[in-house]
Amino acid sequence: MQDYRKLQIWQRAMKYTTELYKFSTKMPIDEKYGLTSQLRRAAYSIPLNIAEGAGCSSNNEFKKFLEYSHRSAHEVLTILELIMRLNIFNSDGAKELTKEGEEIRAMLYGFMKKL
Repeated sequence: MQDYRKLQIWQRAMKYTTELYKFSTKMPIDEKYGLTSQLRRAAYSIPLNIAEGAGCSSNNEFKKFLEYSHRSAHEVLTILELIMRLNIFNSDGAKELTKEGEEIRAMLYGFMKKL
């Protein structure tokens, strides 16, 4: 069992989730129950699963939760890609968030391989 708050990946995922929430507040109101809601759920799933996995009693179990976080990162990246392709708004913000999301996804993958 690890203190998830000390994990760099959790700290970075929390910051990323905060940025995604700020970004999502500027999305069109007609996306409130669509892409906005889905983006938020996928975003907070990343640090939540890291935290939950850190409480596991084995590395294999922890790895399962990191895999869930990794999948959620892919989901976030796909939603951001949709936002850019649909030209919903502020594609510059989506590009920046995509870059950070790719780095977090890579960190998660590396962490899973390390376990």
